[in-house]
Amino acid sequence: MTDAFIFDHVRTPRGRGKPDGALHTASTLRLAATALKAIKDRNQLEPTQVDDVVMGCVDPVGEAGGDIARMGALAAGFGDTVPGVQINRFCASGLDSVNFAAAQVMSGQHDLTIGGGVESMSRVGLGASGGAWPADPSIAIPAYFMPQGVSADLIATKYGFSRDDVDAYAVQSQKRAAAAWIAGRFKGSIAPVKDVNGLPLLDHDEHMRPQTDMQSLASLKPSFVIPGEQGGFNAVAIQAHPEVERIIHVHHAGNSSGIVDGAAAVLLGSREAGERAGLKPRARIRAFANIGSEPAMMLTGPVDVTKKVLARSGMSINDIDLFEVNEAFAAVVLRFIQAFDVDPNKVNVNGGAIALGHPLGATGAMILGTALDELERTGRSTALVTLCIGGGMGTATIIERV
Repeated sequence: MTDAFIFDHVRTPRGRGKPDGALHTASTLRLAATALKAIKDRNQLEPTQVDDVVMGCVDPVGEAGGDIARMGALAAGFGDTVPGVQINRFCASGLDSVNFAAAQVMSGQHDLTIGGGVESMSRVGLGASGGAWPADPSIAIPAYFMPQGVSADLIATKYGFSRDDVDAYAVQSQKRAAAAWIAGRFKGSIAPVKDVNGLPLLDHDEHMRPQTDMQSLASLKPSFVIPGEQGGFNAVAIQAHPEVERIIHVHHAGNSSGIVDGAAAVLLGSREAGERAGLKPRARIRAFANIGSEPAMMLTGPVDVTKKVLARSGMSINDIDLFEVNEAFAAVVLRFIQAFDVDPNKVNVNGGAIALGHPLGATGAMILGTALDELERTGRSTALVTLCIGGGMGTATIIERV
């Protein structure tokens, strides 16, 4: 197969996903077009050079519906000849979009592609597109449907993570993200978002709370007690895992991923296509994989898919220099570290979604770019990027710096 190389990546800053967030007045289209235009302008791309645009979007309804990838490409000035396709694998949509775009190159059918994603959670709203799993008893009951937060608390209970453990991890995420911003580690990959008049709306990640400490988090009540106890989902969790006597609720807004708006784009292609366009490869897509995991536990997919992608690539966990594990909930990352006994100082070294936020359809592409920047900054070679996924799945990608 043809190697797929990463030539560049950009992302918007993450804005708070609320009506008072800085990006609330920017439409989903504007966010997508901002990332796509930045990748086009930074690399002086001619429209005819790009074969496809693949973008993730988890709630593709309303203004985010109707194939936002195609509309974003048009709005970014790519011209009529560049197609676009929107995909949805829940939280891994942005990473899968990069993988899909890379696969087009690896198969030899396309030469230069763009993968990425977009989500305006302040405007469209989490869960706006609905779904069969929570609504249809024929699948909700046998597949043990429960809110993700209850699943996260199930993980913490089953694998022994206390409230102090998850809160300490959240504080670390905030401190690392703040330190990364102060050191300018994100500066080269940020595309500021502007309004219709060209005035700046946001040029930095808005969700961070660097003043967070154990004392401030201790004041927050667990968020999933009511759905767990009164909603009956603790009973569902115990039915799926009878070895757990009771669910201990430890997750809350401070140790879970933030709801934010944002978009990202990653430019990929063959070595020959890059040479024709005057582009220098920054990394190679070494391997990627998807897997289904237990729906009740739901969020342990990163462990399962990491085993799969390492086996497919002929690598071991010790061959990976850096890890980006999406911080959907603190227990997700703690379980990953526990399962592989990896050095915590190699995992999410610049913070993650607890501090920066999780714009669902874009996050995977964003953290892939973060991993690449960190490889270049530190002179390391390989990184593994992975996300847990609603419904019980996992996606992982291994990149190797060129």
